[in-house]
Amino acid sequence: MLADDITIKPTTDLFIAALWSAPKNEPILRSLLNGVMTNIGQPAIVKATVLNPFNIQENPVDKQIRLDVLVEDETKKRYNIEVQTDPHPGFFNRMLYYWAETYSARLQRGKNYKELRPVYSIVITEFPVFPQLTQLHAVFEIRAKENHGVLLSDHFQMHVLRLGDMLRNNLSGLDDLCKELQRWMQFWALGEKLEEREMSTMLHDTPEVLQAYEEYKRFTADPVMWEKIRARERFEIDQQLRIGEAKREGREETARNFKRLGVSIATIAEATGLSVSEIERLN
Repeated sequence: MLADDITIKPTTDLFIAALWSAPKNEPILRSLLNGVMTNIGQPAIVKATVLNPFNIQENPVDKQIRLDVLVEDETKKRYNIEVQTDPHPGFFNRMLYYWAETYSARLQRGKNYKELRPVYSIVITEFPVFPQLTQLHAVFEIRAKENHGVLLSDHFQMHVLRLGDMLRNNLSGLDDLCKELQRWMQFWALGEKLEEREMSTMLHDTPEVLQAYEEYKRFTADPVMWEKIRARERFEIDQQLRIGEAKREGREETARNFKRLGVSIATIAEATGLSVSEIERLN
């Protein structure tokens, strides 16, 4: 029997990486990219090649691994795709760093800068972001402050698909998206919640998204995949516990140093977040 303490959502990182990395699923991946790009009036691509394929059967899932998917189209343009389920400090700085890392890696020593090609980031967030923006598909580019019509370069785009905002507002905002992107958002938001018949009816007019849903159902019916998800969850919990313990040890060491300097217990408690009793027990 499968445990009911773990949920495999359509946005679960292992499922997403496995889905988009499989060569047979190239039409599914291309559908996502075309939904994003045609939604802002850019041409559809005809080929999507994964440059960092992830094999869930072979790769260890209980290690610190990045599960973004790096894709190249027929024009050598690259797309870095990832899902973020939880907010954390420096989130968008991290996204910008990943873009810069991917962009700069394309230029080998001694090559001409003209050989650089566009790199676009596509980030699916399960938490609300940018409340001042109304569109579920937010696009960031480098433009002149004085005149937004002046684009510095078309080599940078960051697309944020605001799934968390859609969920928070009871699935509102879908009508502003093209049909293909609508279906992807519905799949991610509702694939775990609705009955199979309802989802199949909803997605029937977009075969690639319906195929992604069918892959999801197969994934969640496989006990081996559940065990891999459990292993991933255990690893991430252990990581968080280690980080928490390291932070606590750091606060305690700071408190000890303050005590040696004669700083009052009340001030130490305010500075470190430790309780008075915890500070008094420190040697």
